[in-house]
Amino acid sequence: MDAKTLRAAFPHTIPVLTGYLFLGFAYGLLMHGAGYPAWLAVLCSLVVYAGAAQYAAVPLLGVFDPAGTFLLTLMLNARHVFYGLSMLDKYQDTGKTKPYLIFSLTDETYSILVSVRPPKGTDERRFWLAVSGLNQFYWVAATAAGAWLGAAMPFDTTGVEFVMTALFVTLFTEQWLQTKQHRPALIGLGASLLCLWLFGTNFIVPAMVLIVIFLLAQRNQLEQEEAL
Repeated sequence: MDAKTLRAAFPHTIPVLTGYLFLGFAYGLLMHGAGYPAWLAVLCSLVVYAGAAQYAAVPLLGVFDPAGTFLLTLMLNARHVFYGLSMLDKYQDTGKTKPYLIFSLTDETYSILVSVRPPKGTDERRFWLAVSGLNQFYWVAATAAGAWLGAAMPFDTTGVEFVMTALFVTLFTEQWLQTKQHRPALIGLGASLLCLWLFGTNFIVPAMVLIVIFLLAQRNQLEQEEAL
């Protein structure tokens, strides 16, 4: 990954950097507050890198419950299956970097990759790798800062997990402002609210299915409008 590509990718990752500074820092604090060493928090952010699932796993790390952990992670991260499918064509010819690109495809990274075109003269595949790598670097660095500072100074972690919600709201707003076509966002919002009303806290998977159905039904029209 060359410096030119990193410079081209960095401005587009600034919203994620801002969010991850707080989100990763808060995760590090929670891990410290739960009694785990700083190195374990950093290791989780390196090899798990799953945002909400990492937050949910904090109380589960000290309990041997593979089935419960699996079901919880599946429920929280099922949405990755749906937006991951849309990246199959994009990632088809990415060579040795493909496993990492798949591993590092978070909500925030996906938001950038589907809404930003690499600057002229920048290799597209290297740009994707730079965005993915920078975003994980922010997450890991912020986690380390939170875990180590938490060990050095006392922090009250009450309510700190709300930063996850704040980050998703920020990304939604950023994408809304950057795109002219708002129907996909409205479909996603409407489907999520409907499934929340119907299924309660287990709304994520049904909402994703409903969103995919609506978007596929309007795919041709949306593509035509996007080309205008």
